[in-house]
Amino acid sequence: MRKMAKSRWPEVEEKLVQVAGWARNGLTDAQIAHNLGISVDTFYTYKKKHPEFAEALKVNKEIADLAVENALFKRANGYQYEEVTYERIETTVVEPDGSIHLEPGTKIKTVIKQQAPDVTAQIFWLKNRKPAEWRDKRDVGLDNADGLTINVRLTDNGND
Repeated sequence: MRKMAKSRWPEVEEKLVQVAGWARNGLTDAQIAHNLGISVDTFYTYKKKHPEFAEALKVNKEIADLAVENALFKRANGYQYEEVTYERIETTVVEPDGSIHLEPGTKIKTVIKQQAPDVTAQIFWLKNRKPAEWRDKRDVGLDNADGLTINVRLTDNGND
């Protein structure tokens, strides 16, 4: 008689907050399974059997995806940001007795900078959001007089 392996679900269930964090930080299913000390097969079994596990993964992966989408959108359109720099300075101090010494200090400078729109991000966005209008390859079907359809793939190779 074969002995059944003990389920590790109770240990995994105690780590749902960590699982959510790992998903939100962009770890793959295989990485999360490794962190939990379970096989990928067991990981997928738990996703099917335990809705709270599946939901923690789903919701937090969506949060990570939205953050990346927002960053791509921002990068595609360009944006302004503040840059703060700290510079070590020495100030000349004249004492009442006429002696002079240098006193260390810090000069803080804030500059508003502009990040130009990124053409690569724009192309990526458009090819994925509007593939019919922006993809490089287009499949076209042509019917001949015999009723046969000839499929042709048109490719923009950049040679005009």
